[in-house]
Amino acid sequence: MKKILILSVFLTFAFNAFGSITKSDVLSAQKAWGDGIVHIGEVFEAKGDYRAAALDHILNSYDYDNDGTVLFKPTLAADIPFRPTVEGALSYFVGGNASYPEDKGFAIKPWTNVRFENHGMIFNDNLAVAMGHYYFTDLSGVETKVEYTLGFIKKSDGTIKINIQDSSLPFGSN
Repeated sequence: MKKILILSVFLTFAFNAFGSITKSDVLSAQKAWGDGIVHIGEVFEAKGDYRAAALDHILNSYDYDNDGTVLFKPTLAADIPFRPTVEGALSYFVGGNASYPEDKGFAIKPWTNVRFENHGMIFNDNLAVAMGHYYFTDLSGVETKVEYTLGFIKKSDGTIKINIQDSSLPFGSN
């Protein structure tokens, strides 16, 4: 009986640690994503390998690995609005890809801060969805408000990855 109780406690811990996603997980993933966007711009400004920084950010933040599906619709993409591949995401963040001529490099603007205002979150086992506004601060201190929906998945190893991102400027803004 004692072995069953220990196994039950262990399985409950393992499920909570690796299976179900929490608000804290989402908030941490949002912060890491924003910090990554700022970092890409810092590397660009320092004339470093910003493409490598962006690729690292994408691979750490998004579920493109291991046949993960990512539904990514970035803010300033109109001609090719959906980016289901790492190549498409990288082009959006840093530009320079002839296959995506509209991309100017969103993350190399650069931004000095990204902050989130969550309108709401929905949780279902290892999945979560958050919706709200994120604000990007440029070098002159001006904030740009963007509407977002982000989907997150908690992987079996406990990492949190973005599997849905839909961003847009508020209706009527330039």
